[in-house]
Amino acid sequence: MANYIHVPPGSPEVPKLDIALSDVDGPGCRDGALQLLRRLRPHWSPEDVTLQLFTDGITNKLIGCYVGDAMDDVVLVRIYGNKTELLVDRDEEVKSFRVLQAHGCAPQLYCTFSNGLCYEFMQGEALDPEHVCNPDIFRLIARQLAKIHAIHAHNGWIPKSNLWLKMGKYFSLIPTEFTDEEVNKRFLSDVPSPQILQEEMAWMKERLSNLGSPVVLCHNDLLCKNIIYNEKQGDVQFIDYEYSGYNYLAYDIGNHFNEFAGVSEVDYSLYPDRELQEQWLRSYLEAYKEYKGFGTDVTEKEVEVLYVQVNQFALASHFFWGLWALIQAKYSTIDFDFLGYAIVRFNQYFKMKPEVTALKLPE
Repeated sequence: MANYIHVPPGSPEVPKLDIALSDVDGPGCRDGALQLLRRLRPHWSPEDVTLQLFTDGITNKLIGCYVGDAMDDVVLVRIYGNKTELLVDRDEEVKSFRVLQAHGCAPQLYCTFSNGLCYEFMQGEALDPEHVCNPDIFRLIARQLAKIHAIHAHNGWIPKSNLWLKMGKYFSLIPTEFTDEEVNKRFLSDVPSPQILQEEMAWMKERLSNLGSPVVLCHNDLLCKNIIYNEKQGDVQFIDYEYSGYNYLAYDIGNHFNEFAGVSEVDYSLYPDRELQEQWLRSYLEAYKEYKGFGTDVTEKEVEVLYVQVNQFALASHFFWGLWALIQAKYSTIDFDFLGYAIVRFNQYFKMKPEVTALKLPE
């Protein structure tokens, strides 16, 4: 895969520690975390360290380590989920993290270890679907995403998106059957056949690659819980750069709009309506132009073009996470109905397709 992410000179090196953590709660996990902390916080005495499970995410486990009650210095330890190296390029993740850190868009990355990484805790609250449709908050999100998209981190290359490559890779990894009979029956009846999936991928590549959306550094996984809102400071920060990389600008926004529906209880009636989207996209374009030094005047036509691009690229996001969930359904040890999630995403793809393909770019 073409490697466009260029870490700026002078960025601090990230230590790689030869330590593996158990992803099962218990003494093994604590011992591993304390080994990491001996390197990262040598002045902390092991018996004073509190380990708190922050999230049992649907890909990884996240543990907060701190001393005392003030929680003014928290080291986050993220343990990668089973077989997630099939889905995530860990070297690219670290590069993206370092680039975003250099531009003030990410917390500090303390180290990587054999099956995870440690980074700085961001003060604030992880958002829910009811927050991301609040204009005061969504304007901050739009601005922050524009700031990332305006980063020039490709060292003189004209970057290409790796979306189709990644999608092709995921497609090659999807299971053909499940050993559990009930699960297999559901898989065969409710998931489109590989032939249909392949036809849709070819159609999307042809259609979406020609919409004229610029290729920029993207987060690619801007679900609500990956947005940390600090009310006191009046800002938002994004976390989790596992899927970040060069991609179509409109994909990143369309993917975020899909996430208005939530993850565990998915409700697509929460997908933002046209009025909210246009306000969001105008805020985004004003900030993007400002960061790029183009002034901040945004025309109706520019908003309209982005609206069409974003809603058509939202299809690719449904498809991408549908494939991802099929792979997780086979390999993940996390208690989550990945097959059900894949079915929901593919159903929404086919439901949205006629509606958004009817949208035309303005002349």
